[in-house]
Amino acid sequence: MNLTMSIPALLFPAISLTMLAYNARYLAIAALIRHLHKEYQTSHEKNISIQIKILSRRLNLIRTMQGAAILSFLGSVFTMFMLFLELNFIANTVFIVSLSCLMLSLILLFAEIQISTKALHIQLKDMEM
Repeated sequence: MNLTMSIPALLFPAISLTMLAYNARYLAIAALIRHLHKEYQTSHEKNISIQIKILSRRLNLIRTMQGAAILSFLGSVFTMFMLFLELNFIANTVFIVSLSCLMLSLILLFAEIQISTKALHIQLKDMEM
């Protein structure tokens, strides 16, 4: 396959939007953790402590997701730089790594969503009849 400048450039908007979404998830979880922490200090409910542990795991996953997305973004930039210098083999190699980082980020997103669903089920247990 002949890699051109436009191919890695296509990843720019996708990666940027992905990072915005990850950041929004991070900010929402951070706010929820602060709220639950205040609640836990007054009530010491077991459900709150379980939720805080799950949210902590989610934060770690989001940090890793963001790191992989950043590496993907940097890889795309480096790929274009290598293409500009006409170093096609290096450009192809870096682009493969960049795509792999993006896939890793999306796989971690899937895992984070699964954990998020478990946390919601814990919350819903209190409401079951």
